[in-house]
Amino acid sequence: MKTSKMVNKVPMQAIKWVAAGSLMIALTACGFRLRGDFSLPASIKTIQISNSGHNTSLKRTLEKRLKLYKLTMLDKNTTENPADLSITLLPDELDRRLLSLFSTGQVAEYELVYSVKYLIQFAGHVSQTVSFTVTREYQDDPDAVLAKSRELDLVLGEMRQQAADRIIRQISTYYANVQTVPAQ
Repeated sequence: MKTSKMVNKVPMQAIKWVAAGSLMIALTACGFRLRGDFSLPASIKTIQISNSGHNTSLKRTLEKRLKLYKLTMLDKNTTENPADLSITLLPDELDRRLLSLFSTGQVAEYELVYSVKYLIQFAGHVSQTVSFTVTREYQDDPDAVLAKSRELDLVLGEMRQQAADRIIRQISTYYANVQTVPAQ
């Protein structure tokens, strides 16, 4: 009796392993990636990031994120070898939209809208202007002004990180588009 139970368990475990392996292969084949796992084209080795002076926080965040890809960051004044990729950050904007009020008439909740605009240029190609927005909801509390201002700073930092990650993801998209257009 024990041997028949043991024989039935082995095929069931094998079926589970085969099903799990098949699922992993199918997910990989369709291009599925874990969140935050994006890669840059292998031909991009050097990058130059410049800004208009207003959005130095976004520039620092983007540079920090790009260091993970082991790219060589070129200085703005470097002229000996042009960068494979050049990003120019244009002035960013943060707007607040009123979402709700307390019964006293004070603001209870905002929607923060962080607008980012930048130029992206691959070596030997025309630059493209790209813009997008990152939105978050923010609850205000007039009784805890100091704590809420610290929370707002943290939320803005997270929004900048999200914007930097989005720029990195868009690099691959624009690189694919550039490869279909002849260099100038």
